[in-house]
Amino acid sequence: MTMPATIERQDVDHGLSWPVTAALRALAMDAVEAAKSGHPGAPMGMAEIAAVLWRGVLRHDPADPHWPDRDRFVLSNGHASMLLYGLLHLTGYDLSIAELERFRQLHSKTPGHPEYKMTPGVETTTGPLGQGFANAVGMALAEKTLAAQFNRPGHTIIDHRTFVVMGDGCLMEGISHEAASLAGRLGLGKLVAIWDDNGISIDGKVGEWFSDDTPARFRAYGWHVVEAVDGHDPAAVAAALARALAETEKPSLICARTTIGRGAPSKQGHQDTHGAPLGADEIARTRAAMDWPHAPFHVPAEVYAEWDGSARGKAWSGEWQARFSAYASAYPELAAEFTRRLAGDLPAGFAEAAAAALGAETAAGSVATRKAGQIALTAFAKALPELLGGSADLAHSNLTIHPGSKPVTRDPAGNQVFFGVREFGMSAIANGLALHGGFIPYVATFLVFSDYARNAVRMSALMGLRVVYVFTHDSIAVGEDGPTHQPIEHVESLRLIPNLDVWRPADAAETAVAWQAALARRDGPSALILTRQALPPQLSDGLDTLAATGARVLVDAPNACATLVATGSELRLAIEAAARLAAEGRGVRVVSMPCVERFEALSAEARAALVPADRPVVVVEAGATRGWRGLAGPRGRVIGIDRFGESAPERDLLGLFGFTADAVAEAVRVTSAA
Repeated sequence: MTMPATIERQDVDHGLSWPVTAALRALAMDAVEAAKSGHPGAPMGMAEIAAVLWRGVLRHDPADPHWPDRDRFVLSNGHASMLLYGLLHLTGYDLSIAELERFRQLHSKTPGHPEYKMTPGVETTTGPLGQGFANAVGMALAEKTLAAQFNRPGHTIIDHRTFVVMGDGCLMEGISHEAASLAGRLGLGKLVAIWDDNGISIDGKVGEWFSDDTPARFRAYGWHVVEAVDGHDPAAVAAALARALAETEKPSLICARTTIGRGAPSKQGHQDTHGAPLGADEIARTRAAMDWPHAPFHVPAEVYAEWDGSARGKAWSGEWQARFSAYASAYPELAAEFTRRLAGDLPAGFAEAAAAALGAETAAGSVATRKAGQIALTAFAKALPELLGGSADLAHSNLTIHPGSKPVTRDPAGNQVFFGVREFGMSAIANGLALHGGFIPYVATFLVFSDYARNAVRMSALMGLRVVYVFTHDSIAVGEDGPTHQPIEHVESLRLIPNLDVWRPADAAETAVAWQAALARRDGPSALILTRQALPPQLSDGLDTLAATGARVLVDAPNACATLVATGSELRLAIEAAARLAAEGRGVRVVSMPCVERFEALSAEARAALVPADRPVVVVEAGATRGWRGLAGPRGRVIGIDRFGESAPERDLLGLFGFTADAVAEAVRVTSAA
């Protein structure tokens, strides 16, 4: 599509005065120029789309960015962040012009990509392409499920839409296929995706490597598609949005053709506008072409007045408050429960649920910790209606299905999602559920496939979201399935992610504690690493403080010659080795350390009380050894595995790789004699 160098003032005829879009474009190019880095092209190309959406269609309140029934807006192509910052500033959010002038600078509210909790009105952290789209699917799923759980005849307190803007790059990422396919199957009719179809990415015209029939692709997923929309014609954009809003059974995709860098006389439509400042000369020409004679970062008062969303926002949120007050009068218990869940508070009965889970686990005997996880989940689900989750086509193997499970495909008020074989999409959708509020999401797959989910796990940690990841089949003990299914480096690689608690419990009781800690945590995600093979119950000593300390002493001896630290299935080897050493007159301490992150957060004195520094340390874990070497120190030893496994029965593999009580005992003998 060929576009003129000077933007025609066609939007005047459609209730969108010319300076409205010019202001948005100018702020984007000025901020990128001031920072000497950034992406002006997409914000300039999407100005009309954003203006139509944000000035009447999107229900939001700049004075109350968190009111529960607001529409959600996600900028999946997060590199276009100045579009969002410009919108937030112009419509009246607490984002000053000074913050726009500090775009991409240290400690500003306008980082290079939008970041959750940093900027008022930003619903999710975006940047890794495609994940914002999947987050939006999670938000739309949360809206649909929460509405089914709480709305009552004559009292609708949840009825909002999720809008997501995405670029060509988002659609090229595989996660977009995963998320779009599931969204179509779930019939998320209040999800509206807008494709900024400008045909340009960093390397140039995408036609050389991206020639999908995108409308046909989304129709095949079960979406409602509005094709060939002129993204620079406000009337066409408004009509497309109206068609999307009228469709309530299917999610909608609006295919909006735009020109990247629209308005820049010599650079629009070119890849040069994608990720670099326009330059002073081009900006001067653009100002002239747009008839925008104002200094950088100056917006006239009359333009602010046209953009101001305060009155509309106050009316929308106020109307909802009135609806909720009527709802609270009619259904006071439901209203209190809704308020609790949106606040993220656990119910008063959570402590009792935790005690019930621990009691059930203690009575379970020798079980696989994946089974112990199911026992704990069953107990917690009775007390936590906000639990919503599922597995990547492994629910009956991960054991993340429980007697109270109700699939959302059969009951929109359900609590179980069959995600299909979509680990990455599943995890990013879980982030969207957590971001929306009202739910604690949990998702599951085999540990070896956590690699597929990894970047979404990282985003959970970066945003500080309460998401529970359940990763089962945790070691070479998977056995005959062979090295493709035997995780080696995975636990350690997860521990490298900041703000992620990684739990590898050694028995049923520790599994209950891990679930309890994960559910109680409000500032980040947790990963539960669980076995397929049965593990014997260990002593109950230290369970009362385990959630806080991440470690506990199970065996001790006066004048112990060494400390044995173990996790998961290898704890039993440490205890057996300690018994053999005790028979030789060698006392040792055995420490179970299911959560290294909790242990490392303790004071130096508290850590030394658990793992004394004046004696050798031997660590045993069926995984990569590198992360444990600091704890073991130069005098200690790590018994682990740093090569891929083999296809063989579990017992043969454990012997082959030295995971025996004899090998552990010998390591203590050697280190304590040195």
